[in-house]
Amino acid sequence: MELLLKNRQELKVRALLLGDRLDLKLFKIADCLATTPLTLQVDEHGGIAVLFRYGVLVLFGVQTMDEVRFIESIRPLLTNPYAVPEVEELEIHSGRSGIGVQSGAVSLDEITLEKLQLIADALSKNLVLTLYEKKVAGEFDKIEPLAQELATRGRVSADTRKLLQKIGSMLLIEHRMVGRAEIGDKPETLWDYPQLEGLYASLEDEFELKERQAALDRKLGLIADTAQTLADVWDNKQLHKLEWYVIGLILFEIVISLIERGEKFLH
Repeated sequence: MELLLKNRQELKVRALLLGDRLDLKLFKIADCLATTPLTLQVDEHGGIAVLFRYGVLVLFGVQTMDEVRFIESIRPLLTNPYAVPEVEELEIHSGRSGIGVQSGAVSLDEITLEKLQLIADALSKNLVLTLYEKKVAGEFDKIEPLAQELATRGRVSADTRKLLQKIGSMLLIEHRMVGRAEIGDKPETLWDYPQLEGLYASLEDEFELKERQAALDRKLGLIADTAQTLADVWDNKQLHKLEWYVIGLILFEIVISLIERGEKFLH
């Protein structure tokens, strides 16, 4: 299928993080411009959609009505669709002497399918990072008072289940980043087109993908370690309570035994 957008001088791009997961198995290979990542032509004007299984849709040159129609068509394929999707926009300027990225715009010598796929890959990872940065920031706000309570009062009021849920949430985010979005990996398109390394490096720098992932990894580790420490403190507290219960039962048995012996002695 011919790429109708290749003659465009200006091209608008919209990336949307629609849900946790997008099931791409139902799309037929014969209807696709490419499969890695899945790339489709969505209207008669040549508009293109690039879909990622971690819930991101990137649209090139697609008008608003066509965008709404296409999103509705793939909504049944979404797992846990978001009420308000994360959105990122930029512009592509074609026919330029050099390739680069600056201030939300990409300059290309010409528009090709592989270049659009690289732009889509970088945009999709940027959206995933944005979402998880918000989630992790929220967990930081929740867990900080618990750590402060432990530091000032020497105890923690939250129960083990809530703390373990926080640990599980952090592990789930880490799994999605590494297993689904593969944020730290280069896109497969570069294996076939290594000459486009410079373009992808510019996109990585523009969105600070490596730096943000490293910062997010550190925060995830810190939150998980803190929650685990608080859970251990809570478990030790419960263990000490159990020990006192056992001691109380033993003392109760001794008192009962002494009372029974005293009654026998009096009789």
